[in-house]
Amino acid sequence: MPLTMEGNGNGDAEGVEEQSPIEEVALTVPVTDDPSLPVMTFRMWTLGILSCILLMFFNTFFAYRTQPLTVSAIFAQIIVLPAGRFMAAVLPERSMRVPLIGWEFSLNPGPFNMKEHVLITIFANAGVAFGGGDAFSVGAINVMKAFYNKNISFVAALIIVITTQVLGYGWAGLLRKYLVEPAHMWWPSNLVQVSLFRTLHEREKNKGLSRMQFFTIFMVVSFAYYVLPGYLFTILSFFSWICWISPHSVTANQIGSGFHGLGIGAVTLDWAGISSYLGSPLVTPWFSIVNIGVGFFLFVYIFIPLSYWKFDIYNARKFPIFSSQLFTATGHTYNTTHILTPEFDLDVDAYNNYSKLYLSTFFAFSTGFGFARIAATLTHVMLFNGSEILKQSRSSMNTGRPDVHARLMRNYRGVPQWWFLILLVGSMALSIMLCIIWKDDVQLPWWGMLLASGIACILSLPIGVIQATTNQQPGYNVVAEFIIGYLLPGKPIANILFKTYGRISTTHALSFLADLKLGHYMKIPPRCMYVAQLVGTILAGTINLCIAWWLLTGIEHICDVNSLPSDSPWTCPKDRVAFDAS
Repeated sequence: MPLTMEGNGNGDAEGVEEQSPIEEVALTVPVTDDPSLPVMTFRMWTLGILSCILLMFFNTFFAYRTQPLTVSAIFAQIIVLPAGRFMAAVLPERSMRVPLIGWEFSLNPGPFNMKEHVLITIFANAGVAFGGGDAFSVGAINVMKAFYNKNISFVAALIIVITTQVLGYGWAGLLRKYLVEPAHMWWPSNLVQVSLFRTLHEREKNKGLSRMQFFTIFMVVSFAYYVLPGYLFTILSFFSWICWISPHSVTANQIGSGFHGLGIGAVTLDWAGISSYLGSPLVTPWFSIVNIGVGFFLFVYIFIPLSYWKFDIYNARKFPIFSSQLFTATGHTYNTTHILTPEFDLDVDAYNNYSKLYLSTFFAFSTGFGFARIAATLTHVMLFNGSEILKQSRSSMNTGRPDVHARLMRNYRGVPQWWFLILLVGSMALSIMLCIIWKDDVQLPWWGMLLASGIACILSLPIGVIQATTNQQPGYNVVAEFIIGYLLPGKPIANILFKTYGRISTTHALSFLADLKLGHYMKIPPRCMYVAQLVGTILAGTINLCIAWWLLTGIEHICDVNSLPSDSPWTCPKDRVAFDAS
C-alpha cells in the first residue's frame, strides 16, 4: 500500500501534501512510498553483481590509457532496465531454498520495480569506484609498482585496496545523521538519478511529450552527435584559433592551448570535455557555478600570467606554464631514480648533486591553493553550519522533527551504528597489521595510519557539507602530503599511503554517503543498502586489483613514457600526478 505524507506539521490543513524545504528536491523527489515492493531479489543480485564486475573490468582496463575512459553507472542504469523486465517475463514464479542456511527466495517475485533498479545501480556504482572509474587506492599500487618498481605482495596490495574503501564506509556510517537525514543536505547530483528513475518507471497521464519520450529522443540525438567529435571531426573536441594561426609559436600555445596552456579562445563542442573535470554543469547549483567561474578567472587569467610573464617568479619561464611533471633547474624532466636509495628513501647527497625539484607555474599555484581550499572549507562550515552540527551531535538520530523523506524512511528497520563500527575497527586493525607485517613495503608506521584515519575523521564532515550543498568536493591531498612529508621526510611510499588512508578514505566515505542519500530519496530499506554497498565494494575492489595486477605484470614498461613505444597508449596519466606529488 503506497504511503503519502500529508500536512506540514505547522498547523496547515489536512490534505496538503508536505514537501522538502529545498525547492529542487520538492520538484524532483516524490513524497510517496510503497514498503511492500520487493528489493533484495534474485534479479537484483544477478544484475547487480554482473554490472559491478563488467563496469569495474572496463574502467580498470581503460584507466591506464593515455585517454582514460570511464563507463559510468548511468550506463548500467539504462541497460539493466530491459534486462530486469526480461527476467520478470521469463523466470518461473517458484521459490528456491538455499541448502544448509534455509533461506527461501522467489526467482520471480513480480514485475521489475524501481527499488530493485535503484539497488542494482548502487551495486553498479561500486563497479566504477563510486564515480572515480577505478579505486583510488589502486592508483597507489600503480605508483609503487610502475613508477617506483617496488615489489609489493598481492596480499598486501589487496589489504590496502579493501581497507581504504571499507574504512570510508565506516566514516559514512558515523556521518549519516549529519549528511543524510537533514533536508538541507540535498546532494544535487542525486536529483538527476531520481529524475531518470522516475522517467524510466512512471507513467504520465498528461498530454504532450512525456519524460520518457523526451529522454529517448535526447539519448538518440546525443549518441548520434558524439560520432562527430569522437570520430568523424575530432577537431570539434577542442579547437584553439590562436594555436591554429601560429602552430609553431610557443607563446601562442601557452596562451591558446587548452591542454598545455591557458586555453584563451579555445572552444570545445564535445560534452565529454565540458563535463570531464568538474562534472556536469547542469547538475551543479548556479551559485556554485558562479563561484567556480570567478575563481577560475582569477587563477588562470590573472595570477598565472602575472607570475609567469610579468614577474618570472622562481625562473618560471624555464618551465612549461602548464604541466603536472617535475623538472630540474635546467628545465628537463626530473628523473626521481637519481635521488632514491634501493630502499626507496631520499638520498639527500644525490639530491643536492642532481638538482632541486621545480614545478610548473600552474602546478605550483594548484599546490598552494590546496592549503587555502581546506582552510576555507573549515572556516565556512564552522561559521555557517557549526551550530547545527553541534545541535545534531547532542541529539540522537530519532529526536527532533525530520523532513518528510526521513519520516517515510522510519517505516524500515535502520542500520545499528555498531554495524559500521565493526567495519571501522576491523579495517583499522587490518591496516595496522599491514603496517607491521609489510613495514618494509609500505614504509608507513602504524601511528602514521592512525594519524591519517584521524585526519579523515575530522575533515570528512566539513568536506561532506560542501559537497552535499554545492556538488563540489574540496580535497586535502596537499595537506596530507605536507603533514607526512614533515613527519617522515624522504619516504615517498609512506607519503602515498598516508594520503590514501586519509584523503582517499574521505573520498570513499562521501561517495557512500551520496548513495545513502539516493537510497533515502528512493526509500530503499537501509539494511538492504548496507548489504549491497558492502558486497559491491569488496567485490569491485578485488576485481579492480586483479585486473590492475594483470596489466602491471603483463605489459612491459607500462606507465613509463620514456621507455614505451611512441604510439603506446599505456601511459597512465591519472597516476602521474600522484607519483610527482609523492
